[in-house]
Amino acid sequence: MSRLSSAWLAVAALLVVSGCQSHRATVIYTNRPSPPAAVPASPTPAPAAADDEQPTLDVAGLPGPSREFRGAWVATVANIDWPSRQGLTAEQQQAELVAILDRAVEIGLNAVVLQVRPAADALYASDLEPWSAYLTGREGEAPGYDPLEFAVAEAHARGLQLHAWANPFRASMPGVGRHAESHVTRAHPEWTVRYGDLTWLDPGQPAAVDHSLAVLRDLVSRYDLDGIHLDDYFYPYPVAGADFPDAASYRAAQAAGETLGRADWRRQNVNRFVERLYADVRAARPDVLVGLSPFGIWRPGSPAGITGFDAYDGLYADARLWLREGWLDYLAPQLYWSRDSRGQGFDRLLGWWGSENAQGRHLWPGLFDSRTMPDVGTWRPAEIVAQVEATRTSGVSTGTVHYSFKSLVATRALGGDLAEAVYAEPALVPPSPWLDAAPPPAPRVSVEERRSGREVTVAPRAGETVRHWVVRMRRGGVWAWQIAAGDSRTHAVPAGIDAVAVSAVDRAGNESPATVVEVAP
Repeated sequence: MSRLSSAWLAVAALLVVSGCQSHRATVIYTNRPSPPAAVPASPTPAPAAADDEQPTLDVAGLPGPSREFRGAWVATVANIDWPSRQGLTAEQQQAELVAILDRAVEIGLNAVVLQVRPAADALYASDLEPWSAYLTGREGEAPGYDPLEFAVAEAHARGLQLHAWANPFRASMPGVGRHAESHVTRAHPEWTVRYGDLTWLDPGQPAAVDHSLAVLRDLVSRYDLDGIHLDDYFYPYPVAGADFPDAASYRAAQAAGETLGRADWRRQNVNRFVERLYADVRAARPDVLVGLSPFGIWRPGSPAGITGFDAYDGLYADARLWLREGWLDYLAPQLYWSRDSRGQGFDRLLGWWGSENAQGRHLWPGLFDSRTMPDVGTWRPAEIVAQVEATRTSGVSTGTVHYSFKSLVATRALGGDLAEAVYAEPALVPPSPWLDAAPPPAPRVSVEERRSGREVTVAPRAGETVRHWVVRMRRGGVWAWQIAAGDSRTHAVPAGIDAVAVSAVDRAGNESPATVVEVAP
């Protein structure tokens, strides 16, 4: 069955987005009509109320969207998800990115986590690091547009959040070719070390840490991001028979008075980085989410019976501490195992992370959708669907992040299964009350007669940024609702509608009271 309910297909078809270019048509979600729960059959606004005194209704009593984070990682490293190959024209790259965002909407996602800094390079205009070779095939060569600026605008036009995903310490990948002069391996080789076939910024080098934090502050300050996101690469995964070559930076730290052992010192380096990042983002953009996605096992034996890689000792990543201290807004532990895995059961790990969430931050586990692809694994799509369902009944989680987007494209069965099953109804991203608990003011709403029929026009109050509108319409005592992107302003009112109630959703996910307008028959 289609994601648009048959009862409201006509409504969706008539919705109009003013000033929208043809290549970025905003998608409007529509749900099945629902009976009003404890809502008066007829709101009684005063028709002649002044603009600032328009009647409002508490949305708690109205049917509307659920709250669930539905994200997907879009990997750019090695051209995994986007662009499909190096050297595409700007128009080709944009067309591919638009197709990804359209597919995200079709599936029922509400967020995309786009990798913009794979290895001390940039898929956006930066004065701090060179253009990524994954765009043009040559590091430092501009693609002719700003991909992140384009991605943010296109995502928001479709009602999607856009989180910028950065790798804080990976500095060089194989196969990139000669680095640009501005790349850190050439501009500041003293900050880097070679480990295996990769080059890393040394987290024990204060100047290297300062550089990565400056890059992330720059991203948050210049782009209208909904989140900044780091994955599991801090110190690298161990290379057999080799220790990470940070002896020089450790000796320098000892000379400056450091007394911790080397392993604890490494963990301290990462902990301080995470704490500083959170403080920096809060200072620069209080409403931007900070998301961290560590390896899914903190330590073997946590909880009892869990076996596998020890990220605490192997990556020097004390993700439990970050969660306990609240140095993040959401944690997306990579729970890349099946529900019946004997030593790494999905449900048991999810429950354990939830038990450690002392600050009540969002817990949105990462799912390994790629294992449904024949060249990667043998999972059936039903495993991923079941994991989404498990998060909903866990009592500790309010969403998921899917890896990677390639597994969700139109030729794969999984995307269709998600759209038809667990994501058949749209959802808004859950609010983050520790960042902002105050709902925005109710919007201005008017209904006017046009040649094409009645239209409801919505506008935010002065100074408010609206990410979404929830447009509710009543026919015969029954309310139905739609989610519209925040830059949409005008919506058609089908015949038979006798009341319209519109609420605004701000950047932090808070929903305003609904402004109510009665519609004459």
